[in-house]
Amino acid sequence: MAKDKLPELREKEKANSTSPEIEPHKSLQMQINFEYTLAWKNQKSKKDKQLKRLRLYNNQKRDRKAVGDTTMFTIHQTVLASLYADRLMVEFGGRVEDDEEVAENLNAMAEYDYDEMEKDEIDYDWDWDSLFFGRGIISQEEYIRDPDNGIYLPVPHLRDPVTFLRDPDATSINGDRTGQGAALFFGYETSMTRKEIEENPHMLKETLKFEEFSIDSGIMSVLEDAVAARTEAQGRDDVTKFKNAYKQGANAQFAVTVWYTHDTDGKKVKVWLVNDRSRVIGYKKLKHDYWPYNDRPLYPTAHDWDGTSIPDLTEDKQRARAIAATLGLDAMKADLYPMYLYDSNKITNRNDLNFGFNKFIPVDTKGERIDNAILPFIKSRPNMNLLEFIYTTLDLSAQKATATPELQQGMMSKQQRTLGEINIVASRADTRYSLSAKIFGWSERRFWRQWYQVYKDNFKEDIDEKVLRLTGAFGAKWRPLQKKDIVATLDPHVKIESQILTRAKQLEERQSLTGYFGLALQEQTSNRRYGLKKLGRLHGLEKDELDRLFPPTIDEREAEQQNDSLSENKLVPVLAEDDHNVHLEIHGKAAETPATKAHIEAHKDALLLKKLKPELFPQEPTQTDFQPPGTKSILPPGNVGMPREQKPISPSQTSGGLQQ
Repeated sequence: MAKDKLPELREKEKANSTSPEIEPHKSLQMQINFEYTLAWKNQKSKKDKQLKRLRLYNNQKRDRKAVGDTTMFTIHQTVLASLYADRLMVEFGGRVEDDEEVAENLNAMAEYDYDEMEKDEIDYDWDWDSLFFGRGIISQEEYIRDPDNGIYLPVPHLRDPVTFLRDPDATSINGDRTGQGAALFFGYETSMTRKEIEENPHMLKETLKFEEFSIDSGIMSVLEDAVAARTEAQGRDDVTKFKNAYKQGANAQFAVTVWYTHDTDGKKVKVWLVNDRSRVIGYKKLKHDYWPYNDRPLYPTAHDWDGTSIPDLTEDKQRARAIAATLGLDAMKADLYPMYLYDSNKITNRNDLNFGFNKFIPVDTKGERIDNAILPFIKSRPNMNLLEFIYTTLDLSAQKATATPELQQGMMSKQQRTLGEINIVASRADTRYSLSAKIFGWSERRFWRQWYQVYKDNFKEDIDEKVLRLTGAFGAKWRPLQKKDIVATLDPHVKIESQILTRAKQLEERQSLTGYFGLALQEQTSNRRYGLKKLGRLHGLEKDELDRLFPPTIDEREAEQQNDSLSENKLVPVLAEDDHNVHLEIHGKAAETPATKAHIEAHKDALLLKKLKPELFPQEPTQTDFQPPGTKSILPPGNVGMPREQKPISPSQTSGGLQQ
């Protein structure tokens, strides 16, 4: 059926929605067939080229008499090692004051799920695809909910870029913030067992006619091409055509097309089709107006999907270097085993010319000189210097394009260079890699946004409880979380930072502040505890480690407890025995309620009153003093609770009440 019959068929479906003559989702099946064909024709040649490059990368499937080259593998692995080693760190931040605690829980849960999701392995494969194919693709729609074992976990899946087909006009999966450049449709071919198909809750049971299924992918298949190419690249025997013979029963795998597109009402849907895309067997409407997918480019080109990959930059160099190396080897063999001209009248047996140790060859000279019987064959000699120049130039070209000099590859440079030159080269290479790390940060930010959204969609209110096991300076501790603890009032802000860049900034700040704090802490009114804690954080100490090194004082603990009441807009009296500077510092973390503002102003009034009438105040407490029972408030609770217009309060920079 042609595309122009779609409107007519859709009207017929609506009018005869209950008629058995109309196959369910027939118009959608026709639409997908058209979209699949359009994407296949647009991207098939690109995918064929990518599959051929797998042979160059692996370097196994080659002429045994030829010399292979590893330029593509070396540079790909060098860049991959640099980017993979630089873990991208995520930090959630609340958009309103009430969400700060939720953001803290999300940070702890993200660190915990990093191991549970095995994201270190996912990142390696995701980065590998990004470098080799120019863009790696990952889906984020599966969720494990196992209350019996206490497992609640989003499960990302990497999609094979070779079997992935998409809207030719798309520049990325979800486009920019407004959706511009997003894919209108995309999908992939895969294999599913009968059990996987039957247990899928979105399958249309009436269309599951397994006797009509086929293991073959049909015409315009990218799945079979990918399997065959990877088999050939690894030097394995192709068993694709024998699948029907060795995979039967529960192990039989059926070719299925999974396609994402828009339904007749413009809603995003996920559709499963049989191998030749002639029938819809599964249908699911998606919840959101974005695709549950994420893509990671390496060297993106503006307004284009494919961008540039490592093989794009190195394939021609590797082929040329392999040819040059093979020709050089042939030239060496030609020198060792040259051709000769011999007088057949003098040397009558050709086998006499075969090499042999301590061998004597009879020659009939007829009285002539014996050296006239054989002469070397004169041939043109190759310019080995030119060959070496070409070989080296190709290598340098690949290094420049990808910022992978010999030192970055773990090899000693052929030229003698000073330490300063080596450091400059290394810093420039790091600059180029930091660009790719920042680009990877785009997809990492989207990954954690969708990770949060999966929890928001699937975590059950007042039913599910996720328990985190956190390890700190005081040993392991468990933190139970319910939905209200991980879902913010407004979706949180997600910040991604390079671990290497973060550590570099931390080191620079530590070096600069160490000298400054050495002078600042000599001032008697300086807040020594704050300065030492700040330096501790810059040296990598966690909060619980700092609390163990600097146990919270009585005033700090009391102020933390008061923050809970102040955040709920409950009045809290100010006591004469309080260290008001410490309280002002801690209360700066409370929610900005009228009670908080009034309480902070009361502490400021107490500091002023303390200066004017010191006889009203008892002796200032030390860090080990305990708050005596029955203390009285400086101001009656009625006066404390009266909020008045004030300027924003900032935490105090001193804690003069602490005796040294």
